[in-house]
Amino acid sequence: MEKVVRKAYAKINLGLDVLRRRPDGYHEVKMIMQTVDIWDQLTFLRSSKPGITLRIAGAELPAGKDNLIVRAAELVMAERNLGEGVEIELEKRIPIAAGMAGGSTDAAAVFHGLNELFGLGMSPDRMKELGVKIGADVPYCIMGGTALSEGIGEKLTELPPPPECILVVAKPDINVSTKYVYENLHADQLTEHPDIDGMIQAIRDGSLSGITQRMANVLETVTVKAYPVIHRIKTVMKETGAENALMSGSGPTVFGIFTDERKARDTACRIEEEGLAIQVFVTGFYNEKKERRA
Repeated sequence: MEKVVRKAYAKINLGLDVLRRRPDGYHEVKMIMQTVDIWDQLTFLRSSKPGITLRIAGAELPAGKDNLIVRAAELVMAERNLGEGVEIELEKRIPIAAGMAGGSTDAAAVFHGLNELFGLGMSPDRMKELGVKIGADVPYCIMGGTALSEGIGEKLTELPPPPECILVVAKPDINVSTKYVYENLHADQLTEHPDIDGMIQAIRDGSLSGITQRMANVLETVTVKAYPVIHRIKTVMKETGAENALMSGSGPTVFGIFTDERKARDTACRIEEEGLAIQVFVTGFYNEKKERRA
């Protein structure tokens, strides 16, 4: 095969809890991950030139060894001792530094893309084992769909897709450092924790209201204080018909869950008119080839 094209889907966190800070500095988490229908596109081409060439359209990002795409490609090529070269083209659509795993999902697409391009026969489990070396969200992004994520993010339990709904996703004109958020989170001082187990049951029951009633993210205790616009976007979404609204990951992206598409589109327009966000999407969950099951 000479060419492979893959979509790399963004994620949101329907619920995010941090249990403790480990002695090694990592944080143990318990969260519900969900793929959404916002995506980057990656094209993989065999090359007669050795090594990895990355070209990026749609964003100003480094294309060298610090890029997670390049790091993932290097891992795959070292794993299988590949002497061939590869050209990778990225069309960037997912908001950057947004709490939506944009870099991690691009890295995950590399594992799938090179596996197909070179016929490597790598299993999903092996891809996840390699992916966690790139970042804690990469194993989930390799799997996609709906999942309980534990440990530092690498322990995954697949869940059935939640009921369909409409999402409004809004990324304000700020970038948030995940490192800053976790360094300023005092997990041992948290007095309230999301009901992740209850949300899992609501997902299994197919109860959208059960999901939205339990939406919570402990990282908001840091990010919302530092960036009040996040609270403002959440307020607008709730005022205009969202069942609930939440910051995704370490932020600053906010998503609202709607059951009425007209209200969702009106909300998106209001957020844009008030200048609260520089990127606004009306979209939905994405669960590829998966059906609801108990």
